[in-house]
Amino acid sequence: MEAYSRYGERLVRKAERLLQSQDDAQDIVHGLFVDLLAKKKTSVDLAYLYRAVTNRCLNHLRDRKGRLGLIERHDESLRGIARIGCADSVIGMDLLTKLVDKLDKKSAEVLPYHYFDDMTQDEIAELMSTSRRSVARRITRIQECAQQLTTEPLTTEPKEAAQ
Repeated sequence: MEAYSRYGERLVRKAERLLQSQDDAQDIVHGLFVDLLAKKKTSVDLAYLYRAVTNRCLNHLRDRKGRLGLIERHDESLRGIARIGCADSVIGMDLLTKLVDKLDKKSAEVLPYHYFDDMTQDEIAELMSTSRRSVARRITRIQECAQQLTTEPLTTEPKEAAQ
Protein backbone atom coordinates (compact mmCIF):
# COMPACT_ATOMS: atom_id res chain seq x y z
CA MET A 1 0.00 0.00 0.00
CA GLU A 2 1.52 3.28 -1.14
CA ALA A 3 0.11 5.28 1.79
CA TYR A 4 2.04 3.11 4.27
CA SER A 5 5.38 3.66 2.57
CA ARG A 6 4.63 7.36 2.14
CA TYR A 7 3.19 8.22 5.58
CA GLY A 8 3.94 5.24 7.85
CA GLU A 9 6.99 6.65 9.64
CA ARG A 10 5.35 10.03 10.18
CA LEU A 11 2.24 8.38 11.64
CA VAL A 12 4.33 6.21 13.97
CA ARG A 13 6.18 9.30 15.25
CA LYS A 14 2.87 11.08 15.83
CA ALA A 15 1.46 8.10 17.74
CA GLU A 16 4.69 7.75 19.73
CA ARG A 17 4.49 11.38 20.90
CA LEU A 18 1.01 10.76 22.22
CA LEU A 19 1.48 7.26 23.66
CA GLN A 20 5.11 7.68 24.77
CA SER A 21 5.82 4.15 23.54
CA GLN A 22 7.35 3.20 20.21
CA ASP A 23 5.96 -0.35 20.39
CA ASP A 24 2.41 0.84 21.04
CA ALA A 25 2.74 3.45 18.29
CA GLN A 26 3.86 0.84 15.76
CA ASP A 27 1.00 -1.46 16.79
CA ILE A 28 -1.52 1.36 16.31
CA VAL A 29 -0.25 2.30 12.85
CA HIS A 30 0.16 -1.28 11.66
CA GLY A 31 -3.33 -2.10 12.93
CA LEU A 32 -4.76 0.84 11.02
CA PHE A 33 -3.20 -0.28 7.74
CA VAL A 34 -4.21 -3.91 8.28
CA ASP A 35 -7.80 -2.74 8.78
CA LEU A 36 -7.61 -0.57 5.66
CA LEU A 37 -6.36 -3.52 3.61
CA ALA A 38 -9.11 -5.76 5.00
CA LYS A 39 -11.68 -3.16 3.90
CA LYS A 40 -9.90 -2.89 0.53
CA LYS A 41 -9.53 0.83 1.12
CA THR A 42 -6.30 1.59 -0.72
CA SER A 43 -6.71 5.27 -1.54
CA VAL A 44 -6.57 7.40 1.62
CA ASP A 45 -5.20 10.88 2.21
CA LEU A 46 -2.96 12.09 5.02
CA ALA A 47 -5.79 13.94 6.82
CA TYR A 48 -7.80 10.71 7.06
CA LEU A 49 -4.79 8.76 8.33
CA TYR A 50 -3.88 11.50 10.79
CA ARG A 51 -7.36 11.50 12.35
CA ALA A 52 -7.55 7.70 12.36
CA VAL A 53 -4.22 7.38 14.19
CA THR A 54 -5.22 10.08 16.68
CA ASN A 55 -8.52 8.34 17.42
CA ARG A 56 -6.84 4.95 17.81
CA CYS A 57 -4.29 6.45 20.20
CA LEU A 58 -7.04 8.06 22.26
CA ASN A 59 -8.91 4.75 22.38
CA HIS A 60 -5.70 3.01 23.42
CA LEU A 61 -5.25 5.48 26.27
CA ARG A 62 -8.85 4.93 27.37
CA ASP A 63 -8.44 1.16 27.31
CA ARG A 64 -4.98 0.91 28.81
CA LYS A 65 -5.09 -1.77 31.49
CA GLY A 66 -1.94 -0.86 33.38
CA ARG A 67 -2.98 2.62 34.51
CA LEU A 68 -2.58 1.94 38.20
CA GLY A 69 0.89 0.51 37.69
CA LEU A 70 1.86 3.54 35.61
CA ILE A 71 0.69 5.90 38.32
CA GLU A 72 2.66 4.01 40.96
CA ARG A 73 5.84 3.89 38.85
CA HIS A 74 5.71 7.59 37.95
CA ASP A 75 4.01 9.01 41.04
CA GLU A 76 6.64 11.66 41.76
CA SER A 77 6.84 13.00 38.20
CA LEU A 78 3.05 13.14 37.91
CA ARG A 79 2.79 15.37 40.95
CA GLY A 80 4.86 17.99 39.14
CA ILE A 81 2.47 18.43 36.22
CA ALA A 82 2.77 21.93 34.77
CA ARG A 83 -0.04 24.26 33.77
CA ILE A 84 -1.72 23.05 30.59
CA GLY A 85 -2.58 26.51 29.26
CA CYS A 86 0.80 27.23 27.64
CA ALA A 87 2.56 25.70 24.66
CA ASP A 88 5.57 24.46 26.61
CA SER A 89 3.50 22.63 29.22
CA VAL A 90 4.25 19.08 30.26
CA ILE A 91 1.33 16.69 30.35
CA GLY A 92 1.92 13.63 32.49
CA MET A 93 0.53 10.34 31.29
CA ASP A 94 -1.79 10.17 34.29
CA LEU A 95 -3.31 13.55 33.48
CA LEU A 96 -3.54 12.67 29.80
CA THR A 97 -5.34 9.41 30.56
CA LYS A 98 -7.73 11.13 32.97
CA LEU A 99 -8.43 13.90 30.45
CA VAL A 100 -9.19 11.45 27.67
CA ASP A 101 -11.55 9.57 30.01
CA LYS A 102 -13.32 12.73 31.20
CA LEU A 103 -13.61 14.75 27.98
CA ASP A 104 -16.23 14.28 25.29
CA LYS A 105 -14.99 12.63 22.09
CA LYS A 106 -14.49 15.84 20.07
CA SER A 107 -12.61 17.63 22.87
CA ALA A 108 -10.42 14.57 23.39
CA GLU A 109 -9.58 14.67 19.69
CA VAL A 110 -8.57 18.34 19.89
CA LEU A 111 -6.19 17.63 22.81
CA PRO A 112 -3.32 15.99 20.86
CA TYR A 113 -3.71 18.29 17.86
CA HIS A 114 -3.33 21.41 19.98
CA TYR A 115 -0.91 20.33 22.72
CA PHE A 116 1.24 17.69 21.02
CA ASP A 117 1.16 18.69 17.36
CA ASP A 118 1.11 22.48 17.99
CA MET A 119 -1.64 22.97 15.42
CA THR A 120 -3.44 26.31 15.33
CA GLN A 121 -7.15 26.56 16.00
CA ASP A 122 -7.73 27.22 12.30
CA GLU A 123 -5.73 24.12 11.30
CA ILE A 124 -7.65 21.96 13.77
CA ALA A 125 -10.97 23.36 12.58
CA GLU A 126 -10.10 22.53 8.98
CA LEU A 127 -8.93 19.01 9.85
CA MET A 128 -12.06 18.30 11.92
CA SER A 129 -14.43 20.08 9.51
CA THR A 130 -15.75 22.38 12.21
CA SER A 131 -15.57 26.07 13.14
CA ARG A 132 -12.58 27.73 14.78
CA ARG A 133 -14.91 28.93 17.55
CA SER A 134 -15.92 25.35 18.27
CA VAL A 135 -12.24 24.38 18.53
CA ALA A 136 -11.59 27.32 20.89
CA ARG A 137 -14.46 26.18 23.15
CA ARG A 138 -13.03 22.66 23.23
CA ILE A 139 -9.57 23.97 24.15
CA THR A 140 -11.13 25.96 26.98
CA ARG A 141 -12.96 22.83 28.12
CA ILE A 142 -9.66 20.90 28.07
CA GLN A 143 -7.93 23.58 30.14
CA GLU A 144 -10.75 23.72 32.69
CA CYS A 145 -10.83 19.95 33.00
CA ALA A 146 -7.03 19.77 33.35
CA GLN A 147 -7.08 22.47 36.01
CA GLN A 148 -9.73 20.55 37.93
CA LEU A 149 -7.80 17.29 37.63
CA THR A 150 -4.48 18.80 38.72
CA THR A 151 -6.04 20.21 41.88
CA GLU A 152 -7.42 16.80 42.85
CA PRO A 153 -5.01 14.59 44.84
CA LEU A 154 -3.55 11.68 42.87
CA THR A 155 -4.82 8.34 44.07
CA THR A 156 -4.15 4.79 43.00
CA GLU A 157 -7.36 3.40 44.46
CA PRO A 158 -10.67 3.70 42.58
CA LYS A 159 -13.23 5.99 44.13
CA GLU A 160 -16.14 4.19 45.73
CA ALA A 161 -19.64 5.14 44.72
CA ALA A 162 -21.48 7.35 47.19
CA GLN A 163 -24.10 5.45 49.11
